[in-house]
Amino acid sequence: MSTTAITLSASPKGNGYQATVTYPDGVSISSAETYPSIAEAMTVAALKLLDMPDRLSALDALDVPVQS
Repeated sequence: MSTTAITLSASPKGNGYQATVTYPDGVSISSAETYPSIAEAMTVAALKLLDMPDRLSALDALDVPVQS
């Protein structure tokens, strides 16, 4: 059984935090906006992930190596 890791992160930017979604193939998508808290930035990253069902579906087609 293989494991696929998608990372949601928040990084300091300006006076707030920027949300980023990173896919197993190394593609990262960051928000253009900044948010006042880490929680808000992470929520935006999760919503961004859900807004791209085609990317999630594509994960099933990937030959992702097993992570241990």
